[in-house]
Amino acid sequence: MSADGVSSTKPYLLRALYEWCTDNGYTPYLAVQVDSSVRVPREHVKNGEIVLNISFGATSGLKIDNDAVVFKARFGGVARDIMVPVSHVTAIYARENGQGMAFPPPEPAAEQPEPTAAAHLRPVGDAPTAAEADDAPSDDPPPRPSGPHLKRVK
Repeated sequence: MSADGVSSTKPYLLRALYEWCTDNGYTPYLAVQVDSSVRVPREHVKNGEIVLNISFGATSGLKIDNDAVVFKARFGGVARDIMVPVSHVTAIYARENGQGMAFPPPEPAAEQPEPTAAAHLRPVGDAPTAAEADDAPSDDPPPRPSGPHLKRVK
């Protein structure tokens, strides 16, 4: 919860998009930035990221609460307990059409400020505001987002 007592919108958006995917027969995928606070099979992590199928058929006991996404899943036939802090989810989208929502990656633990209600969310492809940009101007093109390519849901 933020300093002003308002909870983050991110877990609510995750639950809503998960429900939208399942209601429409799509397979919900979760893109996750992995660090020591994330419990996933490390052998499946590539470049500090993992994409997880969170459909009903691929998980057992899925719970998306305000702090974490928790479930059991099989990797190579071996059941594993998965725990992803909501702050480390970088996207949720439908495998079949790429529609969903992306979120900024988490800040490093030592520098992570307390988020405000919606200020930390930005649709894929939107440029940062002037206040968010670095002080020094740069001629370099902005970095391309890593991970899945998403379409906006309107």
